[in-house]
Amino acid sequence: MAHPALSTSIDFVLPPLLHNEHGALRTVGVEIEFVGPSAEQAVQALQEALGGRLIEVDPHAFVLKESAIGDLSVELDSRILHPGKGAGGSRGVLPKIAALFGFVARYLVPCELVTAPTPIDRLQELDRILDILRKVGAKGTQDAPFYAFGLHFNPEIPRQDAETLTAFMKSFVLLNPWLRREVSPDRTRDLLGFADPFPTDYVRKIAAADYWPDIPRFIDDYLSANPTRNRDLDLLPLLHHFDAARVRKVLPNEKINGRPTFHYRLPDARVSDPGWSIAPDWNRWACVERLAADREKLDAAGAAYLDFKGEDKSWANVVEQVVRA
Repeated sequence: MAHPALSTSIDFVLPPLLHNEHGALRTVGVEIEFVGPSAEQAVQALQEALGGRLIEVDPHAFVLKESAIGDLSVELDSRILHPGKGAGGSRGVLPKIAALFGFVARYLVPCELVTAPTPIDRLQELDRILDILRKVGAKGTQDAPFYAFGLHFNPEIPRQDAETLTAFMKSFVLLNPWLRREVSPDRTRDLLGFADPFPTDYVRKIAAADYWPDIPRFIDDYLSANPTRNRDLDLLPLLHHFDAARVRKVLPNEKINGRPTFHYRLPDARVSDPGWSIAPDWNRWACVERLAADREKLDAAGAAYLDFKGEDKSWANVVEQVVRA
């Protein structure tokens, strides 16, 4: 008797808050790094499979408009290779040099694919991108022993207020040891690809049951402990959206584009693996959203963390029970 084929697809979990404060469906942007095909080869393959209008920004940066899964861009992930992105753009010799250098650098510098904000209930459609990239020879983390290619999620904050911001941050730092273990159980990959974790003193501060600051105080506390983009959950774009002047006072020269989204940075994009999907990583983020939405469980997890005397690895085992409950 023939047996039915097993499905290899993974469902995308929806978070508890699907709509923003205006009643619109929330969106999520996704970023994927890879090497192999050039930016032009990759975007042409995407256009062939998904349709849309192709726009060349420069020889190493392209935008695909109105594709079957929305707008997206593909470019070499180095700002110096895109001089036209500077203030007012640029003309003449510099763009030509950048273009020539880019043809050499593309063997060393990864491409970055960035989707436009996608409705939160259509994330499964973005897995189509992976199949298309694999067919043109895209490589990922497993093909580069000493480099970790990134996968980033930019989920829209459901409510632009201090309570939502703080709840999400509490949830993330409490779950982060478990998230890091699940994303990168290989210690070598951990050292190569991960951003630095949040400082323990800062985690203990925000885990406290009475820590529910207004936005100005939240921003000041965050910047005092984290004056950097090198965190798993980079809040600088969101905080810049809330109060650009406050952020710029501390980080006047940092590259930050304000937007009402979290920026969750993961170090593992296994693009050439035919079984790889962005769903498991998204589903772990959905655990952060579920805990953030449950004030009683969130306070209990914070109290347990403050009483816990072990190491992060042991806390990961404890907080996993919260996730699984």
